Amino acid sequence: MTESQSKIDLYAPFERDTILEVRASKMKKMRGLEVMSGIDKTIINGPVYVGRTGLEGDESDPTFHGGVDKAVHGYCSSHYPTWATEHPSAAAAFVPGGFGENLVTAHMNERNVCIGDTMIVGSPSALTSNPESCLLLQVSLPRQPCFKLNHRFQLKKFAPLTWKHSRTGWYYRVLRPGFVQAGDEIRLVSRPHPQWTIERIQEYLHRNQDDEAMNAELASIEELGAESRDAFKARVARSAAKKKRAEKLARWRDFRVVERRQETSRILSFILEAIDPIIPPPGDEKSILLKPGAHARVKLGNGLVRAYSIVGPSSCSTINRFQLGIALEPHSRGGSAYFHSHVFEGHVLSVSTTFTNALSGNNNNNNNNSAGGISHHIYVAGGVGLTAFLTSLEQLQSIHVSCELHYAVRSNEDIPFRDRLSQLNPGTVKIYDKTQGERLNIEEIVRQIPWNTMIYFCGPKSLMLEAARQVKQYGVPEGEVHFEAFEADVGGDPFEAVVANRNDKMVLQVGGDETLLVVLQREFGDEEVEGSCCVGNCGTCKVILKGGRVEHRGTALTAEEKGEVMLACVSRGVGRIVIEI
Repeated sequence: MTESQSKIDLYAPFERDTILEVRASKMKKMRGLEVMSGIDKTIINGPVYVGRTGLEGDESDPTFHGGVDKAVHGYCSSHYPTWATEHPSAAAAFVPGGFGENLVTAHMNERNVCIGDTMIVGSPSALTSNPESCLLLQVSLPRQPCFKLNHRFQLKKFAPLTWKHSRTGWYYRVLRPGFVQAGDEIRLVSRPHPQWTIERIQEYLHRNQDDEAMNAELASIEELGAESRDAFKARVARSAAKKKRAEKLARWRDFRVVERRQETSRILSFILEAIDPIIPPPGDEKSILLKPGAHARVKLGNGLVRAYSIVGPSSCSTINRFQLGIALEPHSRGGSAYFHSHVFEGHVLSVSTTFTNALSGNNNNNNNNSAGGISHHIYVAGGVGLTAFLTSLEQLQSIHVSCELHYAVRSNEDIPFRDRLSQLNPGTVKIYDKTQGERLNIEEIVRQIPWNTMIYFCGPKSLMLEAARQVKQYGVPEGEVHFEAFEADVGGDPFEAVVANRNDKMVLQVGGDETLLVVLQREFGDEEVEGSCCVGNCGTCKVILKGGRVEHRGTALTAEEKGEVMLACVSRGVGRIVIEI
C-alpha cells in the first residue's frame, strides 16, 4: 500500500477526483477458459472518445456487461492493496485494471458514490472555460461480479466476496459524449439520491433481499439501471402476488396431459398444462418461469406421489406448462409403470404447487450460480439421467458459460431429446454408445476436472456408486460436486421417532418398508411436512435431529449438516431418534 493510498478515507464525501488511468480492450479468450471476455483492459494513452455505449475500441461480453446502462466501468484503485493483503497468493494480480475497469480513480468508491450521481469529466481548463464540451456521466448500476473474476485472480469463490465487501465498482451511462484521458478531473455535478450509495444498494440487492419497503423504494428510482431496477420490481411484484394468492392457491393443482411422445423405446415425454393457469402480475412475467433443475411432484392414480425432473425447455418451462421425461424402469416402484401404461393425452394429474430445485437453492452441496461462482460445469449422465441436466445445459449455453455433458446410453437409438442435444454448442456433448464399445470413464473425467469446476452426476445406481468412489478418491470438495439420484434404497430396520415439538412427545413407529417422511405425512399431512424428490436430492424434507443415531442417505446434506438434520425421505434412524418438525 502506498503512502497516499493509506491516507485515503473511503467514507469521506466525494466531490472531485482524478482519472489515474483510462483502459480499454478487445474481446479475447481468458487463460484457462474457452469463453471470450473483455476484462483484460490495457492503458490508453492520450484522449479517447466516449460514446453512448462506451469507450471507442472497447469491447465486452454483452451477456453480463455492455449496453447504455453499463457503458463505462469505474473502480477504486485504493481497494487493490486491501485485496492483496487478504489474498497474498494473488497479490501480483491486484493492480489497477485487475477488475476490467475503464476508469481508475483512488478516492471515489462504493461508500461515497451514489446511484444517479452526475459527473462531468475533463481537463481543469476545459471544465472551467468550456464545460458544455466535456464528457457527462451518470452512475447507473453497481457492478454484478461474474465468474470471470475467479479466473482473473485464480481464486475460487472470489466473485461473491466483491459484493460482500462492497468492492465491486460501478457503471456509468453516458449522458453527453466526449473525450477522456488520464489526468482529467471528474467532478460531482448533482446527487438526486444521497441516501443510496452503491454500498447501500448492494445491501438490499444481495445481503437483505426480503425488505419489502426497501425493494419498493429502489424499484422506483428511475436513474437505477434496468438490471438492478427490474430485479427490485420483480421482488415487489412477487411479494404482492404471493399475498394475493396465499389464500387462493390449493396445495395441488390439476394439469392435463397435452402431449405424449415416444422419445426412445424406454423413455416417454409428457407435456402438462395447468387447467386453471396462474396469471402473473403485469411486468412480472418471469415470476412463473421455472429454474433449470426444477422438479414436479405428481399424484398418480394408484395412490403414489412421485417427483420428476422438469426437462424444459429451459426458456419456457413455467408453473403452468412443463415437460417430463420418464423411463420405464425394470424395477419400478409404480411411478414409471403408471405413466407408461395409464397416462395418455387428455389425462388429468394433480401436481404440487411447489416446484423444488435440486440444482440450485435447496441443496447446499452445490453452486449453480453461473454468474457468480463456478466457471465451468461438467454433467455426467446415464440414460434418463439426462432429464435432470438438459435445461441447465441450455441455460448455461445461453449466457456463454462453459459446460460439457458426458452421456452414456445403451445404443444410439436410446438417446431422448435428440433434437435439443444437437442444438448445444459443438464439442459440448460427448455420447458413449455401449453397442459401439464406448465406455464412460468416470475416473478419467474426475481426475481431469479443471480448476473452479462444478461436476454433477445423475444415472443408474452403478454410475452413482462409481462417481462417489472416484470423487472420494480424488478429493473433490463436497461443495463442488452434486449427485442427482433418481433411485434410492429407502428400506431397512424399523425404528422409532420421537417428535419432540408435539404435545406429550409423540412417538411414531417407522416400519422397515416405509420412510420417516411417509409416516410424518400420514400423521400430520403433507402440507406441514413437505417432501419432493423422495430420493435425497433436494433437501425439502429435512427435519431437525435432536438425539439418536441416524443412517444418513441421499446427497442433499453437507457433512456439517448431518449432525443437526436428517432427510426424512431416505435416511433411517437406528433404534430410537428424537426429531423436531
